[in-house]
Amino acid sequence: MVEKLKIEGYSKKDACKALNISRSSYYSKKDRKNKQKLNKKLQDREIVFLIKKIKAKHPFWGYRRITAWLVIRENVKVNHKKVYRLMKENGLTEKIVRKKASRKSNRSKPKAAKPYQYWGIDMTKFIIPDVGWVYLEVVLDWYTKKIVGWELELRSRTMEWKKALNMAICNEFPDGIRGKKLKLISDNGSQPTSISFMKEMSNLQIDQIFTSYNNPKGNAETERMMRTIKEEVIWLEEFNNLEDAKEKIGNWIKEDYNKKYVHSSLGYISPVEFEKAYFEKELAA
Repeated sequence: MVEKLKIEGYSKKDACKALNISRSSYYSKKDRKNKQKLNKKLQDREIVFLIKKIKAKHPFWGYRRITAWLVIRENVKVNHKKVYRLMKENGLTEKIVRKKASRKSNRSKPKAAKPYQYWGIDMTKFIIPDVGWVYLEVVLDWYTKKIVGWELELRSRTMEWKKALNMAICNEFPDGIRGKKLKLISDNGSQPTSISFMKEMSNLQIDQIFTSYNNPKGNAETERMMRTIKEEVIWLEEFNNLEDAKEKIGNWIKEDYNKKYVHSSLGYISPVEFEKAYFEKELAA
């Protein structure tokens, strides 16, 4: 109001007198407002610093996942609208490129209702300078999104697929897997359809589910996990050799992804945290 009267021709002294307030109160209030604006800028600057730090490690993350990390891992009280605004103002948002699917299918994919019900297995490859192509097999629990087994080698034979699966079985079923009604989802590649692999699955009483050629959603959960691995570790790291790649990928899976990754489909908690919450709820029931 003082500012309005000033614009209309009153001096600050006359405006304060007309409003029956002291000039000291006016200046004190104005100073508080200026200080609040300055504090807000400082707070925003601190949040931007944290966002840049997160983006340096996770360049493909969007504002929602970054918000979840700030709130859950950094204990910062901030909402996604503010994070989006700060990211947009500082050129930290990602341009989303949407591609149309080349194949259409009305077939649905299996939906896990509990841990250890559906596992997916798949393979991806990448190049290590001075080594050549290397092949990574991953076994994923579809319910918890937890990577339960993996194998990285110079070749991708049935043997390597078995090693990845054996790691998963040893980690998740130390008392044995027979009779647990586990289903394993894979594509129709030569490894999971080989006589040796299928015979071992039969001996372990693991039911195999093969995705059809015209159903791109069939092994979607595992394929999406492969994309996450590429974005979070393979495309960002420089591997000196195969052993270096095994160490870095293994550490990422165990420490960064399974324990800390804020997974959007899990309510922005990690696979290990989601799994723990599930079994705690089961015990309490």
